[in-house]
Amino acid sequence: MRTTAITVGPLASASANNICLSQTPTAAAGFTINGALASGGVATLDTPRRVLFTTGADESAKTITVTGTNWSGQPISETLTGPNATTGYTVLDYATVTKIGISSNAAGAITVGTNGIASSPWLRLDEWALPQVAIQADVTGTVNYTLQQTLDNPNDQTNPVAAASVAWINSSDVNVVSATTNQQSNYAYAPVYVRVLLNSGTGSVTARYTQSGVVPY
Repeated sequence: MRTTAITVGPLASASANNICLSQTPTAAAGFTINGALASGGVATLDTPRRVLFTTGADESAKTITVTGTNWSGQPISETLTGPNATTGYTVLDYATVTKIGISSNAAGAITVGTNGIASSPWLRLDEWALPQVAIQADVTGTVNYTLQQTLDNPNDQTNPVAAASVAWINSSDVNVVSATTNQQSNYAYAPVYVRVLLNSGTGSVTARYTQSGVVPY
């Protein structure tokens, strides 16, 4: 496999209400997408990133469903438990948010916006290549990042896992967990997917992955 790169960041400044201004949504109507990123009822984010919910009351008995698109423009959706007078955010990264519903009427005001967390696009490694993988993460600016991998696969023919339920595992190399500088690492095996998680910061991270060769005869 030739070297393939994935990048996350930089992110625009976080905002608690740039998707939905403060409102008390109902189950019938859902959320009105009317923040600074919204146009015609659709919020377009600066780059795919997590969607943040901030609640003023206990909404933990309710579920909130977010619908939108991902890095490649494909539709994505997930359902999360409402926060209890605090914040909560999605596990998927949204390029656009097209609809937000709530299972029953909200108890208090809620805003919807962004935080400082985002993931790179997922990179599918080659299960037919040799399993060793060389990795280099190059940092621009100020960041805190983690390299992650999974064996879950939403496209598996026999045991698919929904994208929002994929279990992402931090690298076993502690040098690339909550890292802040350029790093090299490796896998002795090839996971199904890899990604870079941007935990915080105003910069960007580009990770390059190389598998050592094609499958031997």
